[in-house]
Amino acid sequence: MPRRPRRPAVPSLLALALTLAAAGASGQTLSELYSAARVYDASFLAAQSLVLAADARTVQAESARKASATVDASASRTEADLPGRSLSGTTAAGVSVNGRYPLYNRSTLVDMQRAGKAVEVSRTDVESAEQDLIVRLAQAYFDVLASQDALATTQASKKAITEQLASAKRNFEVGTATITDTREAQARFDLATAQEIQADNDLRTKRIALDQLVGRTGVAPRALAVPVVLPAVSPAQAEEWVNLADQGHPQLRKARLALEVAGLDVAKSKTAYAPVVNATGSMGSSYTPSTGGIPGLQAGTPSGLGFSARVGVDFSMPIYTGGRLQAVEKEVLALEEKARSDVEAARRGVAQGTRVAFFGVQSGAAQVKALEAAESSSKLALEATQLGYRVGVRVNLDVLNAQSQLYTTQRDLAKARYDVLLNGLKLRQAAGQLRPGDLQAVDALLAK
Repeated sequence: MPRRPRRPAVPSLLALALTLAAAGASGQTLSELYSAARVYDASFLAAQSLVLAADARTVQAESARKASATVDASASRTEADLPGRSLSGTTAAGVSVNGRYPLYNRSTLVDMQRAGKAVEVSRTDVESAEQDLIVRLAQAYFDVLASQDALATTQASKKAITEQLASAKRNFEVGTATITDTREAQARFDLATAQEIQADNDLRTKRIALDQLVGRTGVAPRALAVPVVLPAVSPAQAEEWVNLADQGHPQLRKARLALEVAGLDVAKSKTAYAPVVNATGSMGSSYTPSTGGIPGLQAGTPSGLGFSARVGVDFSMPIYTGGRLQAVEKEVLALEEKARSDVEAARRGVAQGTRVAFFGVQSGAAQVKALEAAESSSKLALEATQLGYRVGVRVNLDVLNAQSQLYTTQRDLAKARYDVLLNGLKLRQAAGQLRPGDLQAVDALLAK
């Protein structure tokens, strides 16, 4: 009687996931890594610096409405060498304090309002940078997990092919199979070896990217807990997400602030015709030593310390500027219209991006369900193929193909689950609703 080939064990994604979860239970969560990335990522730190710069510009604008004072000091020495005369010279020194207080200047008030808007704009940039950092971190985090799963499935596939190759060799030795089965299994084994090398290198690359993002080495993300239960999208309608985006998206708020700034520029251009009134004052002291004078140039002056004080009001108002003020007004009006169009473009872009992200999450969730069904079907197909191989109605290549299909499905299923979680964060980013606290909901799905 011919010896029956040994039946390879049916691979299980659940067993694989349990192994990965046990390995990653002691790793870091998304929230933990975000805390590290927040104080390390250069792009986010640069956005925060812009807020500090905008705050400083606000103080500068406010200073224009406050009193100011300066101190001026001077000292001089004059020498004269005239033909037939002895060398003669004079020395003089003086110091003065000058002050100014704005009584009426409409443009400074507009400048203060404009500086305040600039601070709000910089804060929207920080919010956008924060959301971008969250998504980049989640992308790198799930890329590592997906690469780990790809390597694990590749290694499991190689192990199953190794068993099939050994079985083909035994059957060939006893005369129950041809050399073709052995060569087919050997070809699959060589291909699996190459795929394992590629998957291992890809995992190393993804880990380097994650380490670089958070400023640490040897970061170990936690795997998803099993069984995997993906959260449903809430709100469940795309237009509800669009409404949320219209109310709170940072880029849309930034465009609206830019329109407000353009309106302030128009208001400032009109203040150019208004008068500017400042109260001014100065106090000074000068000292000149006595001198007999320089013959032929000046009379002698007595020595003494002089003191002076002045208080006054300065008034200025443009009368004619060659058309410059009118041109400035036309320019800012055109820029205001551009800002208004930019708001509409931003609103449309945000709405479109939100809808695309929403349907991407829905499509991903449906794909996960389809792949889960495909995994179950692939397991049954492999079992049936293995049974047919044992009774002689299936060949070795059929078993190898069924194994390859199952492992490919398992790898794609794991990747699809990560994509659903990542796309959920991207949806919140597209709607301008992504916050660091949203990472805790993802952490709840990770192995403890």
